[in-house]
Formats: sequence, structure tokens, C-alpha cells
Amino acid sequence: MDKIKLVLVGCGNVGQVVHLPILQRMTDVELVAIVDPDRRKARAVADRSGIPNIYTSIEDFLASSVATDVQAVDICSSTDAHRPLAIAALAAGKDVLVEKPIARTAKEARDMVEAATKYGRKLMVGMNNRFRPDTMILKTFIDNKELGDIFYIKSGWLKQQSSASAWHAQKEKSGGGVFLDMGIVMLDMALWLLNYPRVLSVSASAYNQQTKTVEDSAAVFARLEGGVTLTIEVSWTFHRDGDFFYCNVFGKDGSAFINPLRVFKRVHGNLVNLTPAKVQTPVGLYKKSYENELRHFVNSVKGLVPLMSTGQEAQKRMEIVEAIYQSAAKKKEIILTPATKAKKK
Repeated sequence: MDKIKLVLVGCGNVGQVVHLPILQRMTDVELVAIVDPDRRKARAVADRSGIPNIYTSIEDFLASSVATDVQAVDICSSTDAHRPLAIAALAAGKDVLVEKPIARTAKEARDMVEAATKYGRKLMVGMNNRFRPDTMILKTFIDNKELGDIFYIKSGWLKQQSSASAWHAQKEKSGGGVFLDMGIVMLDMALWLLNYPRVLSVSASAYNQQTKTVEDSAAVFARLEGGVTLTIEVSWTFHRDGDFFYCNVFGKDGSAFINPLRVFKRVHGNLVNLTPAKVQTPVGLYKKSYENELRHFVNSVKGLVPLMSTGQEAQKRMEIVEAIYQSAAKKKEIILTPATKAKKK
């Protein structure tokens, strides 16, 4: 399989500004069509990018002769459309990459996973922070026990909401607010860094300072198996200068910090700086994370590498997210079962 024929679904900010240019630079990818309900936008993007075909629905695309040779579909639509778009593509025999979060609810995520299993296709969820060079380096330090047993992770993402993403604040489209938008990324990254320990309990608070139907700030405290504690803070509305993304990892023998990457280890009573000499800029890391993510998906479609950030993993994250929202609503700690489903008290 020399070239992967791929279709981009959704001409919003992440699809048009991030995914599209990266895919076009890949010599083993051929973008054959754009799908977007806004025909004018789809045509403008396609013409500007030299993409030959446009469709206003996934059904129209799949019914066309163009769909016959397409191997993969990249979904960058609003979250409410993820489930129907993904299931239609999977049922048509296409591998699917869907932007985070996988869906609005754990039930929608489960439907998508079941469809991928039923039709024998690959379903990947775009958790690009797993593919940042600095987080991959950090994971290597953790896996090699350089920091000793990890006992505490403190993470957060504070970012002013873009007007281009106003649908994120509409619950019927997004499913939730800032935690489903950004908090799930921090949750996924922490669990991935630790090789997916079970979440035992969550306690959360959510705030609506400038939004009506979804939260614009949230703080989460989680207990993980092995005695690990995780905290996550996210906000669209904190009054601060600029965006702030961080993940601080504390172990028995050392600690590490993301953005910028710094690594320290206690050796013979002295604190030694193990930070790699060359660290990319935040903008460079952001771009590289998406380049690595999309390259991984294409290589997986080709059968060259096993799939990372699978639909099954994303479904489990959604079950934890629902427990977090339940905790915030009930103002109490939620204990999770081994299947990561919240107990109703």
C-alpha cells in the first residue's frame, strides 16, 4: 500500500488549520475529498488545497465512486457528529481517526467501539499530547524507573476559549464544557504516562462563570491504584496572561515537569538535572505532536505499527469523565468500580 487515500471530514479550525496542512505534506497520503455541511466552506478549502472532491454529508461521499478506494477517514467535526460519522465510515470498511473527545457520552463511545469491532476496522482518537516529544521523553524516564515509584501528578491547562470554537459551550453539541474539551486530555496523558492504572475515586468541582449550560472551569482530585494521586485544573476563563499547560510528576527518587521539560533525580544525596539539552519551543512541540499523531495513524492503517490511543481506551476515559461530572453535580466523591463505571449512591 504505497499511498493512503484519505478523506477529511470537518473544515473547522483543527481540521483546516492543523490536520489538513500536515496531511498534505505526507508523501504517502492522498487527500481525495473534503466533507462538510457548509458547501461554500468545503469548496473554498478544497480549491485552495487542490483537493478534487467535496461532499456535504458522509452519506453522499460513501455513495460515490470516489469512496471505493478510500482507506481512511479523518473526523474533525463538532463532537455531536462523531458517533454517526464514525459508525457510517466504519460500516463502509474505512479506518477512522476522530478528534478528541471521542464522543459526548460513554454510551456514544461504546457504540463507536462496537462498530469498529463489528466491522473489523481501526478506530483511533486524537490525543495529540501523547505524541509530544517532551511527553514521550518523560514517559521513557518513568518507564525506566528513573524517577522511582510515582506518587503524585499535578496537571492543568488554562486557556482562553477561541471564538472559532464557540460550539464547545453548547452542551447539545459538545456534551460538556472545559473538562470534556481540555481536562480529558490531561486525564488521558496522566494515565498513559503511568501505563493506565485503575482510577479508584474522583472528586470534582465545576464552575460556570461565563457560560450557561457547561462548565468553564473545573478542578479534579483523583485517587489511582498504587497510592498515586492525580489533580487536574482546567479553565477557559481564569484571569491570567496567556495560556498555561503543565504536567508535574513526582516520584520517590526524582521529579519531572512539562512545558518546559525539566527532569531532576536524587543521586547519592544530590539533586541532578537530567533534562535533555535540546528542548523544542511550545509552538514546535504543538506542531510536532500533531505530525507524530497523524503519521502514527497513517502507519497503522498501512499495518506498520499497532494502533495507539484506541477507541477502547477513549471509552474508558469517558466513563471516568462521567464520574467526574457526577461528582461535581452531587458535590461528593464518587467511587469507581473495576469496570470504571460510577456507582450511584
